[in-house]
Amino acid sequence: MPHPLPELQRWSLRVDPPWSLDAWRGAAREALLRRVLPEQLDWITGTEASLLDAPAVQQAPLPDGATVPNVPRDFVELAATCLCHRDPQRLPLLYRLLWRIAHGERTVLSNPADADVLRLMALAQAVRRDTHKMKAFVRFREVPGETDAFIAWFEPDHNIVDRVAPFFARRFAGMRWAILTPARSVRWDGSALSFGDGGSRRDAPAEDARETLWQTYYASIFNPARLNTRMMQQEMPARYWKHLPEAHLLPGLVRDAAGRVQEMHDRPAQAPQRRIPARPNDATGAGADNGSLQALRQQAAVCRQCPLWEASTQTVFGEGRADARIMLVGEQPGDVEDLSGRPFAGPAGKLLDRALQELGIERSALYLTNAVKHFHHERRGKVRLHKRPESRHVHACRPWLQGEIARVKPQLIVCLGATAASSVFGRDFNLTRDRGRWLTLEDGTRGYATVHPAWVLRQKDDTRREDAYRLFRDDLRQLLATDSAPTGHGPALPRAGDR
Repeated sequence: MPHPLPELQRWSLRVDPPWSLDAWRGAAREALLRRVLPEQLDWITGTEASLLDAPAVQQAPLPDGATVPNVPRDFVELAATCLCHRDPQRLPLLYRLLWRIAHGERTVLSNPADADVLRLMALAQAVRRDTHKMKAFVRFREVPGETDAFIAWFEPDHNIVDRVAPFFARRFAGMRWAILTPARSVRWDGSALSFGDGGSRRDAPAEDARETLWQTYYASIFNPARLNTRMMQQEMPARYWKHLPEAHLLPGLVRDAAGRVQEMHDRPAQAPQRRIPARPNDATGAGADNGSLQALRQQAAVCRQCPLWEASTQTVFGEGRADARIMLVGEQPGDVEDLSGRPFAGPAGKLLDRALQELGIERSALYLTNAVKHFHHERRGKVRLHKRPESRHVHACRPWLQGEIARVKPQLIVCLGATAASSVFGRDFNLTRDRGRWLTLEDGTRGYATVHPAWVLRQKDDTRREDAYRLFRDDLRQLLATDSAPTGHGPALPRAGDR
């Protein structure tokens, strides 16, 4: 009589939160180090208990010399996506594939006929589709009684709030908002994201005054000649209509489409309008206004002296005290700055804020601007990648920078990066040779140049990045050295804590 196979010891493994790649990766690593088979694991999430009261996998014996092999990046990216799915089998599925990759099937993801791979791809596609729908169909409503505060209600199919929140933080960086879902909520206070428990539909405003304006705009751009109800329902499923104020207009717009098409057909042809609006003043000269910084800002907002304006969201003008003693000049706005309209609002700005804080200098007492006022970039899919401004862009924006300098009248100018330095000190300036050296402009204003904080962030590893940061911060420290800085009758250098 054959002996029965020994029963395998079962172990439990907790992942909390269940959509977190770091949480799952740490748990899977513990199991893989202890060579626990996929069929030995009970995966649990949140406050759940193991169905068979299995001990935690951390209690399993750890073999001598146990190591975890590296896994393909494609698998890690798929895991991060699939963990957001609500299928309870996603955790054992991912570990099963991880086990197979670690034990001889490293190229299993390239086999489209494999059952596990097929299932993994289906989960990932569902999460990507849900992510796209959330980006497309979230509608913010203004919070009554609050300024620049908005709340949106959405009902995703999967746990994608943490995954999608950074998109909204980049897209709506300049306002305070919250997105509520039944299981999770996220808030943006203008500088950081915070997550919490879910809410209910009652926690979000039912409507706001802006919806009438939005519906008017939507109705005006609705093209009846391109009406395709089948594609419309495919791209805008009916289950999302309750979140969309424009959806209430669709029955009437569809009903009247044929009549509007005929009206368009019968309408006499009109001469095309000028695409580029006429400039209110000769903004190519900094003196063509009433002499105020605000007037200069308004002229720069309609600048068309180079093609950068066409692909940009808006002109990013300088900001800060109009009588600031110190002016910081950067290269150009980045993606976050282009969306928010504020200079140094992105990652490089955060690094600058860190250096100023460590030196005890208040940012609010400075004037910050850029040599180029529009975002020069190229698209790679949905991502906008920074490109260095060309000389024609710098030349076109020089009147705006000169106008800012003339109106603010700073005593000190610090240029961040080679583009800013050449715009202020001339094309012969060499950042490698002249970094940190005090120079004097024709009007007597003094200044120097250092590296741009974006250069610090581009360093390849943490050690180089920290060395570059110290160089950048130490260059800014010259502003605190009274023997290096020029003397004058202006206000003292602002420091944190001074009031």
